[in-house]
Amino acid sequence: MTKNGVTLYFMRHGQTYFNMLERMQGWSDTPLTDKGRIDVLRSGYGLKDIKFDAVYTSDLRRTVETAQLALKYNDYNDGHQTIHMMPEFREVFFGTFEGLFGKEVWHKVREVGYEGKPFDRGSKDVVLKELNAFKIADENHLAENFNEFWSRVERGLITVLKRHRETNQNILIVSHGMTIRNIMHELIPDFSLETPIENAAVTVTDYYDGKFHLKALNQTSHFADNANVSDDPFDELDIAMYQ
Repeated sequence: MTKNGVTLYFMRHGQTYFNMLERMQGWSDTPLTDKGRIDVLRSGYGLKDIKFDAVYTSDLRRTVETAQLALKYNDYNDGHQTIHMMPEFREVFFGTFEGLFGKEVWHKVREVGYEGKPFDRGSKDVVLKELNAFKIADENHLAENFNEFWSRVERGLITVLKRHRETNQNILIVSHGMTIRNIMHELIPDFSLETPIENAAVTVTDYYDGKFHLKALNQTSHFADNANVSDDPFDELDIAMYQ
């Protein structure tokens, strides 16, 4: 970056067992699958020459585990990288629907009048209606509506920007698919919510002069070949400090 600003690297967590089984996973948490771990290692290896001045995750295990693995091969990893866990960067909370099969949940959501497709990646208005329908369909009304979801995510983003703006630093934020997509939609002009965010993919944006500038979206082309990485889930990782 040539201007005083900050570069944000958003990485989605690796594939989890609930992802694989197509179960609803917001605040509920399952470990990364073997594929999920390997893909994160491949993604991290492809970013190994980038010095991350700070690392943030949600406070859910799958993002912390992803951050640990992503930093395993980093050239600047000295074993003392602090991981800042922030609940603001959690995924949408699906309330009573957490852990249920997606098809079962969408049947209930349609019963309250929502006519869109499951996780329709359309306009913000569609996402707003979708999350609000989850809130209504949840018999305990625990699920987040759009305003509840976005207000906490925005709060977390503002915290990070206040800490790091105009530092020319590289910041890694490991978060969740819907969270990252909605951040990009709010910050980047003409960003389409139709763009999916793959597991372990990286989205990069510069922030300077009060504006965000998209550099990479849902990037997986940097993934290293499988032969370059190895994974033993029982290995002790070098990242041991949390805050």
